[in-house]
Parts: sequence; C-alpha cells; structure tokens
Amino acid sequence: MDILKLLSRSSKKPHKSSSAKDEVITKLPSAGSSTNPQLFHDTIPVARGKKRKRAAESLDDRIKEKDEEIDFFAPKSANHKSKNDSTVDIEESKRSASSFDAAKLLDYDDCRQILRSHRLKVTLLPASNVQRKAKKSKKSKADKGAEKKKGTEVYPQPLEAFGDLRTTYGISRRLGENLFQQGYKVPTEVQMGSLPLLLRPKIALGSSMTELDDFNTDNGVNLLAVAPTGSGKTLAFLIPVVDSIVQRRRANDDKRHSLEAVVVAPTKELASQIVNEAKKFCVGTGIKVVGMRKGMSIVPESNSGTTQDSSSEEEESELDDATPKLKSLLPLVRTDILVTTPGLLQSALSSTMPEHPASLPSVRTLILDEADVLLDPLFRDQSLGIWNSCTNTELCVTLWSATMGSNIEELASSTIQSRATRIGLQLSPRIIRLIVGLKDSAIPNITHKLIYAATEPGKLLALRQLLHPTARSTDGTQPLRPPFLVFTQTIPRAIALHSELLYDIPASAGGSSRIAVLHSDLSDPVRNQVMTRFRNGEVWVLITTDILSRGVDFRGINGVVNYDVPNSGAAYIHRVGRTGRAGRDGGMAITFYTKDDIPYIKNVANIITASEKASGMPESEASLQKWLLDALPTPSKKEKKMLKMHGVESRRAGLGKGKDGKVSKGKKSGMQISTKSGYERRLENNRKGAIMGSKRRMQNEMSIEVDRADDDSEWGGIDD
Repeated sequence: MDILKLLSRSSKKPHKSSSAKDEVITKLPSAGSSTNPQLFHDTIPVARGKKRKRAAESLDDRIKEKDEEIDFFAPKSANHKSKNDSTVDIEESKRSASSFDAAKLLDYDDCRQILRSHRLKVTLLPASNVQRKAKKSKKSKADKGAEKKKGTEVYPQPLEAFGDLRTTYGISRRLGENLFQQGYKVPTEVQMGSLPLLLRPKIALGSSMTELDDFNTDNGVNLLAVAPTGSGKTLAFLIPVVDSIVQRRRANDDKRHSLEAVVVAPTKELASQIVNEAKKFCVGTGIKVVGMRKGMSIVPESNSGTTQDSSSEEEESELDDATPKLKSLLPLVRTDILVTTPGLLQSALSSTMPEHPASLPSVRTLILDEADVLLDPLFRDQSLGIWNSCTNTELCVTLWSATMGSNIEELASSTIQSRATRIGLQLSPRIIRLIVGLKDSAIPNITHKLIYAATEPGKLLALRQLLHPTARSTDGTQPLRPPFLVFTQTIPRAIALHSELLYDIPASAGGSSRIAVLHSDLSDPVRNQVMTRFRNGEVWVLITTDILSRGVDFRGINGVVNYDVPNSGAAYIHRVGRTGRAGRDGGMAITFYTKDDIPYIKNVANIITASEKASGMPESEASLQKWLLDALPTPSKKEKKMLKMHGVESRRAGLGKGKDGKVSKGKKSGMQISTKSGYERRLENNRKGAIMGSKRRMQNEMSIEVDRADDDSEWGGIDD
C-alpha cells in the first residue's frame, strides 16, 4: 500500500452533497419514529433558595431511571410469587390506597415550573349560569371582558414518564404492560397534563383542592383539552377509560360487559382508528371495544337485563327463531366501550320512538373527539341528543380537539349546568380546561409554504412539478417527497384532479396504482381499501376532501398539499396536522392560492407566521414577510362565515361532471381542473361536435338508403 495515500486519507473532506442528502432524508417524517414526541422543551429555571435535584439531568436519564424502578414489567419467572394474576391484581388494588400516600409528589413550585416549561395551562372554568341569558342587564365592555376571563388557574401534578402511571396513579398492571409493549415511555404535553387529572384528580390537584371548596372530584372531572394535532390525544382519553372499567369490574367482581363509555367521532375513518388503538390497550384486560355499524340497535338498560356473556342453547334457539321485528329490539352488543359517529348512534337511539329517544343509564364516560366539529351546527343536534341520553348521575364528559372556539366552551359549560339542574345535583359540576401551547395554532415542527399560482392551470402545473422525481425547490430546500395528501374543496374537484393526474406517474414506478382518491360518496368497503393501501405504502398520492383532515393518524406522511385554500383557519390547522405527527420533524405543508383566494388567504398567513414564531424561527428567515401580511386584505365576518359554509364561490361553479354524467356549466370556465386554456377546449369541443355531426349524417343517409331499398323490393300485389 502506498504510504502517501495512507497518510493523506484523513485529510480528505467528505462529499458535501451526500452528507447533506443523508441529513435531509433522516429528517423526513417517514424515516422513523421520534425519540421524544414532546413539542416544547423550554429550559426550567432553578428555583430561588434551593436547587432542583434533576436540573442537570437529561430526559433520557430520567426515563432510564424510571424504567429501572419498575418491576411489574419483569417476566413472571423473575417473580417469586406463585399466585394467579387475578389474586395479585386484587392484592395490588388493596395496597393502592397506601401506595398513593407514600408516592413521591412534586411540590407546588416544581409543578408550576414544569407545566410552564411545557407550555401547559390548566384552568378551572367557572360554573355557567343558564338563567343569566334571560336577564338583560346593561354591563360595560370592561365588566363583560372581566367576566369572560374568570377562572382559577391550577397547577396539577405533571406526568414525567409513563412508569409513574403505575407507581403514582395505580393503573392496572395489565394496562401498564400493554403500554410498555407498545413502546410508550415519554408522554406528550397533553398526556402529561390530562392523565393525572383523569386518573386520580385528588392526587393530581393535591394542595389545590383546599382552595377549591365548590369543586367535587369524587366522580371524576369534566375536561376540555385543546392540544396540537398529532400530540397523542387518543391515548390520553383511552387510558383513563380502560383503567376505570378494569378497576370497577375488579372491585365489584363482575365480568359482564355493560356499556360504560361512549366515544363519538365525526368520521368513520377516525372512529375505526380509535377502535384499533383501543384494542391494543385492552389486550388481556377482558374489556371489549366495538365500533358501531349500520343495523345495530340500542334499547334501554331496563329492557336488556337478561344480557350475559354466556347464554344457554335454549336462549340461542329462541333468538334464532325470533322475528326480524323482535331482533331489531335486541340490545346493541355486549360491549364496554362503544366508538361511533353521531349520526349512527342518534338514529339507533331514536329508531323505536323518534320523539322519545332511548337512554343510556350505564354510560359513565362520554368522550367527544374533535368536539368543535361535533358541537358545530352540522352535528350539534345529534351530539347534544347523545349527551342528553346519558342519564347517569356520575357521568364525566371530556372534549378534545386541536381548535376550540369560545362559543364551544360556553356551550359545553351551559350543557353541563343545565343537565345538572335537570338531574338535581346539589353541587354543579365544572370544567377543567387544558391548553397546550398557543391556542388554535399549527404545530411548530413542520415547514409551511404559501405559493401563488395565479390560475387553476397554474396550480395543476405546480402540482405536477411536485410529482416529478427530479423536481427541486426554487428556494434551495428539499422538495416534497411522497407519500403525501392532496386536499380539495369539493368532491367533484377531487374526482377531476384524480382523473387529470392518473397517468402522470410512469409505469415503471407503479403507474396509476400509485394515485388514489377518497371521499364520502364512496362505499365503506372502498374507503377502507383505499385507507389500507395508503397506510401500506401502495398509494403515494392520496387526493381527498376534508373528510381526512381531522384526527386520522398517518405517521409516515411527508407532507400535505392544499390544492384548494381551506375554508377556515381551523381547517388549515387540521389539514397540515396530518404530517409531523408525534414530534416528527421534516413535514411540509404547501398551499396553492390564486387571484380568487387573495381575499381569504390572510387567515392562513397569520397561522403560518404564528407557527414559525413558536418554532423559534427568526423574522429574517420567515416564509412570509411583514409587508406581505400588511398587503393582504382582512376578510370581514360575513366573508369568513360564507367561506366556512360554502368555500370559494368561484370553485363551486364549474365543478365538472355531476351524478348524471353531464358537465355543469359554471360562471367561470377557468375553475375547471385542466391545463388546457378555454380557447383550446372550445376548439376541441367544436372538433368533437363536428365529428359527431358527421357520424349522425352518415347514419341518417344509411337509414334513408335502407328505406328506399325496402320500398323498391316491396311487393305491391297483382294488378287486374
């Protein structure tokens, strides 16, 4: 070997392009899981007069220490006890009360510092006075503003690691093992603040309970949580529900399935996802989770008292011989947790008597996922009908979403207050509000791009550039890589865009099978098939409407493309939240806008600016400069309302082919999804019309000649 080559080997610099390329690839959301799913990591200041023991320790060291302290994760061979699991669980439940008292809890100052470092704000909202609306009293604006700001800020115990769920809050041993097997170690911000309150509110609030004389936590708490998309809200409300059912069945020694919790979601895709996640945590616990389907019926608990886990052969034969009318009156299913959409459950409750819907007296927990949509005018009547059907006096309601308006908070408070008055509770229940980060803002770990495309053909050309494998961004950043989602305003536009891009991917890369479309007009089996193919990586580009904008978890999505500007700021937050899930960096959100979108684009621009500011990006590197924000027009309240209800008016016209197959004529032909200009389409239509006219003339001429031939060959009879 040449000695000069050997000595000079260390002086060679690595190739910059390859290292940069590898660095970009590792930052993609689809590259792998994030070690720390938390979004905010502000430094904790050292308290005055004393030093924090763990101020210099890293998060990984604390997690390792927690893992070493946990013994219930060890295999059964390591334990010297030879008792059954049920006996061990009963003994552990008896020791739970004493272990809670001996658990090491943080003091008031430490709780306050940790919650503020993770940007968590917990507030006990005041009780809503329903009768206040009837009295018209003149109040100044200052009094009204002070009245809205009323509320007691509390600092509950934060959850530093999932190991504390067992040692401090005494969750079921089997549930703790399921969490460990799923790889959950570090809680996100919403899990850090909500799980202690929902599991053991007295332990979580601690010394704050003495200041809250009018707040009762014997039957649990009502929680309203506002947290960014992809922050683990599903896990936050499933763990307390599963644990409460396990503890209650263990205390009563009753293994029968009775409906104790109802989870309501706005879409079927989100409901199916919640069912799959819940089944992972219920392994070995004996708890049954069912997703509601069409045809299931619900009757009052009093009429279904004979429901048991095991039935005799005579009972089964009677059920088989029952008439269809009697079968429709049978109980829904033997389940503990029911996951449903509001329309399915409300129709099942009112199937027997529409004027007097059936009640659900056994339900102790009602969960509204994406509560701002469920309490919006679109689903409000159905959601409130389900809420009123839960007549149990110990009912606890939790509301979860990434965006929550003040009107939703007031509606939830007034509903709880009116229900307590109707039932006759002595102490009116109150709501604890948990806010993570900045309220109604996008997640700070994704890159936002706002691209002006001028016209509809410009948007289509820009999207085709993203599909090209050699595409490069003009600003020098890494381009968007599949898989990604494409959102449109309406179903016909999604179908038209899918037809336009169907053959843009070469056959060597999979061709048209790599592009799919999903909307509410498709049947349930087709929608499930498309979702499965997209999750398995068989589909690279999924074109859809706002049906997939909420709650659905795609951990491998590299980006989101808003082909049409969303109808509101909340819709933008939920759309772009499909990427960058669980703290993953590298997600990209691209929004195309045209001249027709300029009056409505400022809401999106403000959200992008707030997200970049929350991520710590300097103003010089911001994607939107201040002069552009000032130049954009501010939409009025009427324009915002019309945009939220109907979208951009120009895109509602000229939607393309309708259900009858005919092309609808809109006010603006430029709104059609096509790269051809109006002049080219007119020439093409004239050419097609001329060809069709010539075919018709040829057919008419041939039919005339046939008629003449028939006349000449016809026999006229014998002349006299």
